[in-house]
Amino acid sequence: MVNITGGCHCGAIRYQVEGEPIVHALCHCADCRRHAGAPMVGWSMYAEDALKVTKGTPKVYESSEHGRRQFCADCGTGLFYTNANVLPGIVDIQSATYDDPDAVPAMVHIQTAERIRWMERAHELPTFERYPPQT
Repeated sequence: MVNITGGCHCGAIRYQVEGEPIVHALCHCADCRRHAGAPMVGWSMYAEDALKVTKGTPKVYESSEHGRRQFCADCGTGLFYTNANVLPGIVDIQSATYDDPDAVPAMVHIQTAERIRWMERAHELPTFERYPPQT
């Protein structure tokens, strides 16, 4: 059984999740992109009762008719997503908020119909351990 801990950027919200993830997906949908301000978002899906918030209380944002996004009201870090209509009994956890983000490797890309075109080849871009040289 996997035991994961994590939290928001400022530390006001802490959580733990126990059990095996159903899936760890990299989501490319426009809704996730806009909410996170990122080209994609990693989500690990678990049974809702596997998640325990151990510190603080996330703020809930009704991002759609049934979708609920939870985040830290202090620093803005996105944490959890539920949709009782589409994914009953399931919680998605933003995997980049894990204390050890390598603990659960990503398994699939989802919502690629909405993927930003340049993301298709992002892995081909030059890489730097920190910053590119100043020219």
